[in-house]
Amino acid sequence: MIVEILAIGTELLLGQIVNSNATQIGERLADAGLEHYQQTVVGDNDARIVAAITAACSRADAVIITGGLGPTQDDLTREAMARAAGVELVFDEEQADRLRERWKLRGRVMPDSNLQQAERPAGSTLIANPKGTAPGIRMRIGDTWVIALPGVPAEMIPMLETNVIPFLRGDDRSVVASRLIRTWGESESAVAEMLGDLYDASSNPTIAFLASGGEIKVRITAKAATQVEATELIAPVETTIRDRLGTLIFGADGDTIEVVVLKALEERGWTLGTAESATGGLVAGRITSVPGSSRAFRGSIVAYATDVKESALGVPADMIAAYGVVSEPVGVAMAEGARSVLGTDVALGLTGSAGPDPQEQPVGTIVIAVATPDGTRVRTFRMPGDRERVRTFATTASLQLIRLSLQGVEWGTG
Repeated sequence: MIVEILAIGTELLLGQIVNSNATQIGERLADAGLEHYQQTVVGDNDARIVAAITAACSRADAVIITGGLGPTQDDLTREAMARAAGVELVFDEEQADRLRERWKLRGRVMPDSNLQQAERPAGSTLIANPKGTAPGIRMRIGDTWVIALPGVPAEMIPMLETNVIPFLRGDDRSVVASRLIRTWGESESAVAEMLGDLYDASSNPTIAFLASGGEIKVRITAKAATQVEATELIAPVETTIRDRLGTLIFGADGDTIEVVVLKALEERGWTLGTAESATGGLVAGRITSVPGSSRAFRGSIVAYATDVKESALGVPADMIAAYGVVSEPVGVAMAEGARSVLGTDVALGLTGSAGPDPQEQPVGTIVIAVATPDGTRVRTFRMPGDRERVRTFATTASLQLIRLSLQGVEWGTG
């Protein structure tokens, strides 16, 4: 079954609200083994919504609409569905009673405008909304099922999971299983080239590549009669991917890099501290977001100003004068200073030019050093993008280089 997503709302077009619903729906369609080729966003205009519904119905077996089911004048989805189907809106007395009861239980008087949420296209079925006042709507338009859900994610997602996905899957009792392999150290295109033959040859399981936050993820998805059979289809493909990518792989599924680093520290009985400049404590923030991180993480020194690098970390002033703040000698001195001051086995030193204005070096220049009982290593990166992306990529790279140092993997210099 081919399913298309149609999001309604001018606020989405203006960028005032991120269309997170499309992401959530797309993920659940993939997990259910339902094909999904296209998404559309249209503003609060009746004629354009009708045209978008009609076009989607010409391409898909089912269309999921989000938004436009509220009680205000710009909530046009109900009327647009009726017009696309060539039917009238009808008033559902049972839904009206449910609305009145809901408002009564809240101790409030219901505005008459809320009765708009009791209207539905003739021939349609209402979908219960346990968390809100706007019910969903399901109806047939030609050969296509059109399903409208509220735009509020907290309302939409439970309705999608408990009603819509099971309805679309029908009698299909097959199982869809996925495995997410998480990598760092090569670009998305490089990883895709390394696995190109697997991608071309695989139909079940399939392989997909996803880039986010400096990581490259490889998703393996299989469909089979049972969970065991789906897992068995994934296993040999995963083994091949692991053999090819080696130490580029740092985890799978929910293994975030901060969790991996903390686990590796605890296995060795080692502690960690950080000295950060350009990232302003973002590395420490990622680490301490993990419950129980205090077992291995001792603290962080955000040495943003040059004199703080000298006074708090013991970076020699003559070193800064000779090499500059954004340099590998200073990064090494920061890491070794943090290791001494914080009393840790492992320490990070990070300095750089995050932008928007260059500091000694071009914007995007990031120096990362990691000191361990086995010595100190340092590397200079040229991070792409604006200030936010540079800081995000630098944070991810720092955690990854800590991981490689803990694993004893050489990660080079320069």
